[in-house]
Amino acid sequence: MDHSRNVPTPHNEAKSGEIAGTVLMPGDPLRAEFIARTYLESPARFNGVRGMLGFTGMFKGARVSVMGSGMGMPSIGIYSYELFDFYGVRNIIRVGSCGAYIPELKCRDTVLVTESHSESTFYEVMAGCADKVTYPSPVLNGAITQAAAELNIALIKGPIHSGDCFYSTRDDYYLRVRESTGAIATEMESFALFATARVLGGRAACLLTVSDNIVTHEEVSSEVRQNAFVDMMEIALNAAVKLESMKPGDFES
Repeated sequence: MDHSRNVPTPHNEAKSGEIAGTVLMPGDPLRAEFIARTYLESPARFNGVRGMLGFTGMFKGARVSVMGSGMGMPSIGIYSYELFDFYGVRNIIRVGSCGAYIPELKCRDTVLVTESHSESTFYEVMAGCADKVTYPSPVLNGAITQAAAELNIALIKGPIHSGDCFYSTRDDYYLRVRESTGAIATEMESFALFATARVLGGRAACLLTVSDNIVTHEEVSSEVRQNAFVDMMEIALNAAVKLESMKPGDFES
């Protein structure tokens, strides 16, 4: 990673050193503020450009940052790229919502992504790679799995679909994706996040809370999406603590 570039950037007003080595990244900047105000000791805001709020504070003795990414791959692509390449961030854990592709997933279930499938051209345009599946860091997934076990919170692990289009007139499209990839849920950011981490040598993971089920039509309100996904938030924060004190070989299978 090239840490020699000048900061702030056009999208992030943080100065050098104001962002921790591990960043939790919800799509919604208001969820980032909720996490910071609820869990972090002495949170200090480092970014407000375009309303994309970012904060750094302490959690259980570890320095942790949280910052919104916005919706979709282009948005998280910008913010994650700058965090890795301009600010020297080592780990990004996306904490977001997803729509279930299988009836067994219930609203508020917590999903840890094992691979992200997409029809997006993001990876090809950014780095000349035509792969249509990207992967999280095994180290981050290991830390997240351990944190969830210690909190006694169930994790459902599986592949997901990362799409470019939220509103589709093709009612059966999700069935085709599910059958061809095995995806258990869908969201819009992880494919780009994992690709960016791979290109820049960072580590990324994606932890999701089910907000609606495309099969059963169960769903939660926008207020719940913003504030009430506490299991996911607490798992990610405790994983961040582990990452700050990790030794070589930790969380590797």
